[in-house]
Amino acid sequence: MGKYEDADLILKLYDLRREETMRKARTWLAMFNPESVQDILDVATGENNAYLRQVMSYWDMAASLVNNGAIDEKMFSDANGEHFFYYAKFEPFIEELREKFGPQMWTHLEQLIMRSPNAKERLAKVREMSKAMAARRAMASAPTASPDEQPTQTASGATSK
Repeated sequence: MGKYEDADLILKLYDLRREETMRKARTWLAMFNPESVQDILDVATGENNAYLRQVMSYWDMAASLVNNGAIDEKMFSDANGEHFFYYAKFEPFIEELREKFGPQMWTHLEQLIMRSPNAKERLAKVREMSKAMAARRAMASAPTASPDEQPTQTASGATSK
């Protein structure tokens, strides 16, 4: 396959990512930061199960296309990084998840990612970045006290309400 066909497939994959339900699923998964396998199991049996499956199966499918030579790996990697972001959320739990859901779970995605230079280090950095982003979002959305509830500082430096 030539570079034009590779580029065309990458653009088609990009178009799929822009579909409305996929956008909602990607937004939801970007906010989901599992701390345990139980967190993932809760989602897998809850209302956001379809979002989880949609995003992760999309990236596993895209990785399969690359792994099987349908898309040039360098071109794909140059054009995409989001798959690292999502896989990083699940990588610490992947072995236990495969025990529960089957050994094939996200294997195409894992194979593609692990061929990348410094994959483990990159995944760890992405996880830390994701946690920091979640913490900033939580702080930004935390309710603030009304002016009447704000502590005030007295002349002596003490605070009071």
